[in-house]
Amino acid sequence: MRKPSQSFPRPLSELTGRLLREGFAQQGFASSEIVMRWAEIIGADIAAHCEPIKIQWPRSTGDDDLPEPATLVLRVEGPAALEIQHLSAVILERVNRFFGWQAVGRIALRQAPLHRRAAPKPPPAPDPELVAKIGAGLPQVEDESLRGALARLGAVVKRR
Repeated sequence: MRKPSQSFPRPLSELTGRLLREGFAQQGFASSEIVMRWAEIIGADIAAHCEPIKIQWPRSTGDDDLPEPATLVLRVEGPAALEIQHLSAVILERVNRFFGWQAVGRIALRQAPLHRRAAPKPPPAPDPELVAKIGAGLPQVEDESLRGALARLGAVVKRR
């Protein structure tokens, strides 16, 4: 008789990894690395104006030893499309350097708004009266900067 396996907490990345791989594979990406590390691969100045949508691989005829280079489809903001088109050779060189072989031979542009994440708002500062009250309740902490840090932390925790 088999014992049931015990279930342990696992990282969310293990559970969603297969689903993400399937989604990226449908768009022609062998891995999520090019999408996740886009700014590192091509540089932050270029990445601010474009993002990869998919990679279109040509159909294989079976006769070739090396596959034909793919087409990288980029989403580009309207005003920046001309500049990205002029930088296409730089983008191709950086993407192929990332892959380590001549994987991409052409870039196609699609003008559309970029999917940018909104910058998170900084949390509000803790209430100074509450910080002073909590700090006064910590006389056993001799270091003044540590007492202040603990008081601020306590005020933030108490606020929630």
